[in-house]
Amino acid sequence: MKALELPERHIFCIDMCSFYASVSAVELGLDPLEVCLAVVGNQERKGSVVLAASPMMKKRFSVRTGTRLFEIPNHPDILLIEPKMKLYLEKSMAITELLGSYVPKESIHVYSVDESFIELTGTEKLWGPPEQTMRRIQQELLDCFKLPSSVGGGPNMLLAKLALDLEAKETGFANWTYADVPKKLWPVAPLSKMWGIGSRMEKTLNSMGIFCIGDLACTDVSLLEERFGIMGNQLHQHANGIDLSDLGAPLVEGQVSYGKGQILYRDYIEEKDIMTIILEMCEDVAMRTRKAHRMGRTIHLSVVYSKSVFGGGFSRSRSIDEATNDTLKIYRVCQEIFHEHFQHKPVRQISLSISNLEEESSMQLSLFDERKFENRRLGSAMDAIRKKYGYSAIYRGISGTQAGTAIARTKLIGGHNKE
Repeated sequence: MKALELPERHIFCIDMCSFYASVSAVELGLDPLEVCLAVVGNQERKGSVVLAASPMMKKRFSVRTGTRLFEIPNHPDILLIEPKMKLYLEKSMAITELLGSYVPKESIHVYSVDESFIELTGTEKLWGPPEQTMRRIQQELLDCFKLPSSVGGGPNMLLAKLALDLEAKETGFANWTYADVPKKLWPVAPLSKMWGIGSRMEKTLNSMGIFCIGDLACTDVSLLEERFGIMGNQLHQHANGIDLSDLGAPLVEGQVSYGKGQILYRDYIEEKDIMTIILEMCEDVAMRTRKAHRMGRTIHLSVVYSKSVFGGGFSRSRSIDEATNDTLKIYRVCQEIFHEHFQHKPVRQISLSISNLEEESSMQLSLFDERKFENRRLGSAMDAIRKKYGYSAIYRGISGTQAGTAIARTKLIGGHNKE
């Protein structure tokens, strides 16, 4: 497809800089760009992680998202703040409302609490040139909320996001065109810096002799399709800056999965306690997979050991013959992976996901599993009860034990206190 045939839209990706930290600073009457502030999940636990750090905190003390509380220096200029998730969500909705004063809601896609896409195609008669309009919106966000932002623009969602991540987060504003792809996108390395390419795919591409985005853009499409299927075609298009998806659609359909990650409140040592957490997470992932009327064939389990034993861990996947969204089937696969790779060290972080998805309607009758549909109906009944009355209305007995965290987390927003 020639560049002249590609759609020329005006899409911008807005990132509110260090959003949690900036909102907390403004609430205290402080300049979010000058104060050294970190939002910490729970200051009573030295192992708590930094959820957000102000730009000056990053610059002066190298404290950033993911830094542990005990790693933060004891300095009088540093301000530590408890998260206020309700306040952050209120500000996020207010920002979306401001964007809605420029375009209809169909032209806004809220990507996360601090990041949104907005399409300004066709607004020239109302507001003038799209780039000027976006700069005006960016200034209005600063005037109304005192919150700094970075903006990336492009003719599609992909280039807007890449312009944001690869340039605007340093310069504040960047607007890419298709002509910018060879000089701004192709030199990018490692491959995982490209939105949509994870570490595992990066390793696979490296094994094919592909080390930068330019290599990917010049690779024969048939070779990529042979290795990745339809994903290979998408990867090739994205490396050339081509994205034909609608606003808000997943950029790489083949990468859609359902997963959950959890940093534990404390080190988990006993195997039965660790498996309690894994079962709770299987319940959550299976519930969301059923809600989407999907099933998966590949289960991935990742376990990270405590820093008290110098970290480490394992990350493994296993594919099964028949797709499932049954909690206990997913759990049994996780059990197998866990028992094969666990080194009996304290665990501090767990994540799992289900991928290689297909429609639930493809579920087949089995001569060896007479209870398949009974289990599916049971899962649906539990999902319906939770949707109406909340997660804690019905739960497995293990969630009521000391090791369980699912019930306590229902009282949180984004994993943290609501207020």
